[in-house]
Amino acid sequence: MSLDNHLFNLKFASKELQRNSKKCEKEERAEKTKLTNAIKKGNMEVAQVHAENAIRKKNEALNYLRMSARIDAVAARVQTAATQKRVTQSMSGVVKAMESALRSMNLEKVQNLMDRFEKDFENLDVQSATMEGSMTATTTLNTPQAQVNALIQEAADKAGLELNMEMPSTVSVGGKVSTSTAENDELTQRLAALRQN
Repeated sequence: MSLDNHLFNLKFASKELQRNSKKCEKEERAEKTKLTNAIKKGNMEVAQVHAENAIRKKNEALNYLRMSARIDAVAARVQTAATQKRVTQSMSGVVKAMESALRSMNLEKVQNLMDRFEKDFENLDVQSATMEGSMTATTTLNTPQAQVNALIQEAADKAGLELNMEMPSTVSVGGKVSTSTAENDELTQRLAALRQN
């Protein structure tokens, strides 16, 4: 099997993993909807099951996505190897042609071959740089941690705002707690006053 066939199979596998990841994300959203409905009905056992299913689907989606990214990185390396193999074969042909041109001492032919040789080297450099760039982007190893942290914080803030909007009863519970704390303070003061008398 040639490198190009392996490259095709890797790209196909990566796409399949991405499809599976999206399917799991869709199932996660469905489980979250079922979770919300179960909470609204007050059925906490069913809510627990749907929460566990949602978390499991989220983890599956992430695992599929990670594997897809890893396969993309391998595919990029295979593509680099295939490209380098083609360029190497092309260069070896140029070298053989240069040897025969030098033997005949045809200067025009030697000049043309040298131009082709330099062009092949330039193409190899461009292709290598492109492959390295795509591999770096695929594996996302160079993503600044500050940006990652900021995005996570933004998502958490957004989720916190959504939770506060969905659960207004939490605020009223907080109000009751502060009222009962005030009552306790008043009772403590009255008890202290009684002890002094």
